[in-house]
Amino acid sequence: MGQHSSRSSVEALHVLLLGLDNAGKSTLLYKLKHKVSVSTVPTIGFNVEMLEARKNRKPIAVTLWDVGGQGKMREHWQDYHQNAAAVVFVVDAADRRRLEEARRELEKTLRSEQLRGCPLVLLANKQDVSGALTVTELKDKFNLRKVCSGRDWFVQPCSASTGVGVEEAFRKVVQMVKLPSEAVKDNIKEKVHYLRSSSRQ
Repeated sequence: MGQHSSRSSVEALHVLLLGLDNAGKSTLLYKLKHKVSVSTVPTIGFNVEMLEARKNRKPIAVTLWDVGGQGKMREHWQDYHQNAAAVVFVVDAADRRRLEEARRELEKTLRSEQLRGCPLVLLANKQDVSGALTVTELKDKFNLRKVCSGRDWFVQPCSASTGVGVEEAFRKVVQMVKLPSEAVKDNIKEKVHYLRSSSRQ
């Protein structure tokens, strides 16, 4: 009985793992979950894994949705937007030919009304490949200061295959997300602020 009540106090978060096909999303997911490097095939549909973390000393359950990145799958990304606590967008930093395509997809994703204010962690993956873009280069190429105005964002260099930067990226996501209980407090504050300002007019 006591165990059940403690479990219900664990806050649950949904985090979207998006990016073009071959960016390394599934490799990253399994590296985080199982600490192994897995050879993956293109994801048709989605992979989903739950990870445990702590925020403000509270246990939280993070469900990571890794959604396929091929053209026909991207049309369905919006089906996963609702209730997302953060977006992790994975970029193959070594594939310069597809950077513009990745940038367009990221911008389109961030324009979603359901993701308004949702924090973004951009993963500059494949840093182990020579010629991979640096964090600064990616920030500039993706014009992140402009695209991410109104939301918290961060760029993390990583290599899904070697594991470098992967744990740090996950910790950053956990740090940036708002827990449902925090969001409720913020909503109340916003409502009070709105009512006060509208009553002054």
